[in-house]
Amino acid sequence: PQKKNPDVAEIMRGKTGRAYGNLVNLMTIMKGIPLTYNRDLQEDKIPFIDTDKTVRHSLSLMADMLEGITFHPERMRKALAAGFLNATELADYLVTRGLPFREAHHVSGRAVAMAEEKGVGLENLSLEELRSLSTLIDEDVYASLDYDTAVARRNVPGGTGPESVARQLEKMKLWLEKGGK
Repeated sequence: PQKKNPDVAEIMRGKTGRAYGNLVNLMTIMKGIPLTYNRDLQEDKIPFIDTDKTVRHSLSLMADMLEGITFHPERMRKALAAGFLNATELADYLVTRGLPFREAHHVSGRAVAMAEEKGVGLENLSLEELRSLSTLIDEDVYASLDYDTAVARRNVPGGTGPESVARQLEKMKLWLEKGGK
């Protein structure tokens, strides 16, 4: 979680391990049981009840956290360049130009080093600077380095693209209207 006070989000992340641990516990109990009741099954209640309580409590905490959340889009956009989140976009761009991914990854890493040295984002490097790293780079590279374009490009199920997100939101709204069924 990339937040000022990530306590609740960090606790939720930790609770995931507890739930997975309980799942493994249940699967281990069930693994050798034939089709009927066995005494082993008296051990399945504790992890099941614990997981139920953990999930319910976690959802309540998460709802409280999200209720008071404030987003600062201008700060968020500014923070994008600091992390070089578009470095993968440069590598992907080079791959579409025929460069093997391993080499494209290397070029992207050198571009990040150059940008860090200059104190700028990848999108602020000149075309000449980028071409010094690979002759496959052309003016259209800046479209690939644009954050909005990068997000929109991921228009696959579960992706960050606006159409994908809209589809997921619609599915979740329908699910909620049906009472979570």
